[in-house]
Amino acid sequence: MAKISTSDFRNGLNIILDGEIYTIIEFQHVKPGKGPAFVRTKLRGVENGKNIDKTYRSGENMESVRVERQPYQFLYSDGDMFFFMNQQTYEQIPLERSRVEKAQYVTDGLVCTLVVDVENEKILYAEPPDQIETEIIQTDPGVRGDTAQGGSKPATILGGAVVQVPLFINQGEKIRVDTRTGNYLERVKS
Repeated sequence: MAKISTSDFRNGLNIILDGEIYTIIEFQHVKPGKGPAFVRTKLRGVENGKNIDKTYRSGENMESVRVERQPYQFLYSDGDMFFFMNQQTYEQIPLERSRVEKAQYVTDGLVCTLVVDVENEKILYAEPPDQIETEIIQTDPGVRGDTAQGGSKPATILGGAVVQVPLFINQGEKIRVDTRTGNYLERVKS
């Protein structure tokens, strides 16, 4: 593990704080008119998921953690275990549901990103891509004339997530969804 200073901070950097790995979501160097400079940070726990705010003195040192992001294809889930496969080596890796971010968007064959702590060779978590194409498995039919301004209705997609879609979208259609916000983006043309 490498020692870094607050001047090395950047978004996405992983550091160790109280024995846990945290990712820097955002940071700000502050130089008040009176007193020493400091760095205000927002951190997210990689394993525990906690969001915290922490202030560091300017020039303070801490340990960084090297992580790699590797593409793995989701194969299937069995109870609370999700199974992913490396597409080059065909190695299969089981991962607990609690370590799969936004699991409701993960469906068979989806290529997800596994974040790996390189020094300890430990998989920290898996995350789906920012946008996915999926099929609507259940929604009520839209009734023409319901609204004057468009409107929306709930629709259940593969994986079990519920997304608000326009009234013209029907069951069995494919749509594109933003997994970061859970919003409908567009209908996918075949």
